[in-house]
This record gives sequence, C-alpha cells and structure tokens, in this order.
Amino acid sequence: MTATIESMISKLAGWLARNSIDILRVSLGLVFVAFGTLKFFPGVSPAEALSVATLERLSLGLLSGYAAQAVIAAMEVFIGLTLVTGKLLKTGLVVMTGALAGFFAPYALFFTNLFPGAPTLEAQYIFKDIVLAAAAMVIGARALGARLVNVRERAV
Repeated sequence: MTATIESMISKLAGWLARNSIDILRVSLGLVFVAFGTLKFFPGVSPAEALSVATLERLSLGLLSGYAAQAVIAAMEVFIGLTLVTGKLLKTGLVVMTGALAGFFAPYALFFTNLFPGAPTLEAQYIFKDIVLAAAAMVIGARALGARLVNVRERAV
C-alpha cells in the first residue's frame, strides 16, 4: 500500500475511534425519542397494543391502557434524551436496561401469538431490539470508562 493510502486509512481509523461511539449514542437516542414520542398519541405507534399488553402483564395489572402507554412513552423519551444530550447518561442506561428487558418480554409472555408459524410483524419488530441492546452495550462500556482505540496510531 502506498504511504498516502496508509495515512488516509490511519486518519479515518482515528476519526472513527474518536467519534463513532458518540454518533452511535446520539443516533440511538434519536430512535428512542422518535418511538417514545409516537407512544404518547393513542393509535399512532404500531407497537401500541403489544407494549400495553406487556406492561399490563409485567405490572400485574397495576398499569393498563393509556396509563401503561404513557409510562412506556415517558421512559423511552427520557432514555432518548439522556443519550442525545449525554446528561444523566448512566441513569438513562440503567433505565434502558429495564426497558430492554421489557422489550424482549413479549417473546416469553406472548410467544404463540408472535409465532403462529412464521414470525408476525410484531415478532419481527421486537427482533430488531437485538441491535438496540448491542448498541446500548457499546455506549454503556464507554460510559463506564472503556475506550475505542486506534491501534494504527499506537504503532506509528
């Protein structure tokens, strides 16, 4: 490889090491704000019925209907705002841990409804949360002090 290409790759790797986790944090936050905001408006979120049914079960019936939906919406918007701003980030990540457990709970609570044969649209909707959980792990690692390092810069 030419020295120019090697230099460009090293610079790109350095930029990604410095910025990619923050970009991931903000983009994940925007996803949470967007999906959470939808849940404040009855009938707008495609996951409304499933999320309400899940929280009704998890809360043993203490939260139901719009109250359950509003709690979910507020929680998701809070998580999103902590991610976007970086303020109260560790608190937001703790709340997100509980939220992610709730996101996957329908697989245990409503498995036969979600998989009557092939996965339903709701089952597929939940499946994408694996990526959100993985992103949260990377962001959590950074919040707890881990760093992404460009080994090319160390070698030079």
